[in-house]
Amino acid sequence: MKKKIRNWSQYNRALVQRGNINIWLSDSAISKWQNTEKHGGRGRSNYYSDLAIETCLTLRAVFHLPLRALEGFVNSLLTMMDTSLQSPGYSCLCKRSKTLDVQYRK
Repeated sequence: MKKKIRNWSQYNRALVQRGNINIWLSDSAISKWQNTEKHGGRGRSNYYSDLAIETCLTLRAVFHLPLRALEGFVNSLLTMMDTSLQSPGYSCLCKRSKTLDVQYRK
């Protein structure tokens, strides 16, 4: 059974609002974006934290983006947030995605 729409102005505003995307990172996420821990093994430590990689990979899953487009998308979000942070590169995201177990909730 379908409901009849009685308040068309409110219904139209709701339809327009569906296209609005608000994404932000908390202050604690911004402070944890870069990795400060050394891994103790050979080679260079990871520059980006697991949180940063998981955040990027979650955005990738939500918006169905290839890795290069994801890098640009995250960089544009960080620019809009007026932070000095940068997105991990697409090759970094590819390599780290193999070692992280990102859990997607529906």
